[in-house]
Amino acid sequence: MKILAIDTTSLVASVALVDEKKTIAEFTTNYKKTHSQTIMPMIEYLKNMVELDINTVDYIACTSGPGSFTGLRIGAATAKGLAFAVNKKIIPVPTLDALAYNVFMNGEIIAPIMDARRNQVYTAFYEWKNGKFARISDYIADDIKLVLKKLSEFDKNVMFLGDGIEVYKNTIMDFNSNFIFAPSHINAQRASAVGALAIKYAEMGGEVSPRDFELIYLRKSQAEREFDEREKSK
Repeated sequence: MKILAIDTTSLVASVALVDEKKTIAEFTTNYKKTHSQTIMPMIEYLKNMVELDINTVDYIACTSGPGSFTGLRIGAATAKGLAFAVNKKIIPVPTLDALAYNVFMNGEIIAPIMDARRNQVYTAFYEWKNGKFARISDYIADDIKLVLKKLSEFDKNVMFLGDGIEVYKNTIMDFNSNFIFAPSHINAQRASAVGALAIKYAEMGGEVSPRDFELIYLRKSQAEREFDEREKSK
């Protein structure tokens, strides 16, 4: 099985080509250019580097959120356009699942945190047990201190990763000495993790048509929140 994977849910833009045995190619940038400028040239570069005929991939995998509203929509539009063009299905991969899948920590908790602004993070909790990766919580959009309180209840080491670390590192360090941080090379989104998980999800029948690909937002956009606040103040 060969999968072309895409992630544009944060400042990171990443594309990868994977199969069941390896990452064939991966191209990741963490720079200030917008994803609308970068993602298609990155895909084209990857195709040229490995002489890929996109018609030969089995699926297009794309992170389905949560994340940046603009980034999510750019990734979804790209994945849908490619899938329609080559008549392939899409495998949705929740962003937090893929981010956590960067880390292997047997018997301990993995907590990806994505900055959702206003002292909130997007997160979910994961663990590896007997060699199997599992999510052990709901997807959460909540105040960072409430998230840390929930994690303390596990009474285990917790490894954090994601762009929320840069914002909340001091808060995390002050909260619990069992809280640790992933090294920088696995701290951000990587399309290779998206593709590796997509293979597992495909085996469980997780593919959808491009028309049925939906995004996970967890909360309203800033524009929607501001509209609601204006309506309440009338």
